Formats: sequence, structure tokens, C-alpha cells
Amino acid sequence: MTTFCLSWITGYSRRTWGVLLGLLAFWAAPAALAAETDGEFSNARIDIGLVAKEAARSAQFLTNAIGFKEVRGFSVSAELGKKIGLVDGYPVTVRVFVLGEGEQATRLKLLCFPEAAPPTPSQHFIHSATGYRYLTLYVKDMKRALERLKQAHVATLGETPYALGGGNFLTTVKDPDGNFIELIGPMKE
Repeated sequence: MTTFCLSWITGYSRRTWGVLLGLLAFWAAPAALAAETDGEFSNARIDIGLVAKEAARSAQFLTNAIGFKEVRGFSVSAELGKKIGLVDGYPVTVRVFVLGEGEQATRLKLLCFPEAAPPTPSQHFIHSATGYRYLTLYVKDMKRALERLKQAHVATLGETPYALGGGNFLTTVKDPDGNFIELIGPMKE
């Protein structure tokens, strides 16, 4: 049987193999493209905008206490902000932070409007106001995350780290503006 298969495969000319491979690629390409663009969205990444009272203080918290990496940001003019309906006449520099590498890494966009002085909603608990209330970040080593928080003088909330079971722990903290961040991961030795 093996000899028959090998002689059958080797019996075709280069040109025939080229045609067969071309047909295979032609039939396979639509399936590959459909898998790439499956669903309604062109990109699975989520970008989150965070308005802070003090950009420098929040940037330091994100990098030193949590472990984000700052990447190239961008500026939005007052005119453009108005045109897209997000800002009513204030220019802004957007600082961008990521947890991973590549285009699929979620981006946290840090913005600050000192001239506008937006009010801070109640941040006592997640049920104190409506809207996006917290971020959940998955860490590889909770012990290392706790050390980073301690070095940055960030207190944990409640009775955290809390054992979730399955070797995972949950630690909750607040950023300088009172926004909640959950860290979930194993406590490595």
C-alpha cells in the first residue's frame, strides 16, 4: 500500500503538482479569511479610556504598582475632540499603556483634563455609581504582584488577597482616582 501511494504521488509532474496546490490554496483561502474575520468586529482588542485627575500620578501607578508598559500615545486637538463627540473644546494628550506585546494587547488610554476639572463619582464600592466600575487583570504570580504593590505603597482592599480556589487568588486595589482594579492569579512560592 505504501509503495502504491508513493508511486501515485511521485507519478505526477511538477506542473500537475503546481495546479493541484494552486487549486487547494484557492479552495482553502476563503475558509482561512473567514476564520480571520469571523464575527462582527475587525479586531478583538479592547481599548479603555481612563480620565484621571493627575496624568503623571496615574501613569506612575500603572507602571510601578500594576506593571503596565507605556507605549507611544497620541494627541487629539480640541476641534477633533468636538467633531467626534468625546470632548467639548479641550485638547488632550493620550498616554497609552499595555500589559502585553503586539496588536492584540489591550490598551489603557490615560487622559487628563485639568482645565475641565471633572467631578469624581462616588468610588466607595463598585455599586456606588453606574458605568464601567473595575478592571480585572490576570497575573502570572500574585506574590510578585503584591511585592510590586507594596513597593509602590498601594494598599490592598478588604481581606485580599483572597483564595478563590484552584490555586488562584484575587487582590483588589484602587488607582489614585479611586478606580477599582482586580488582580487574579496563582501565589507562586
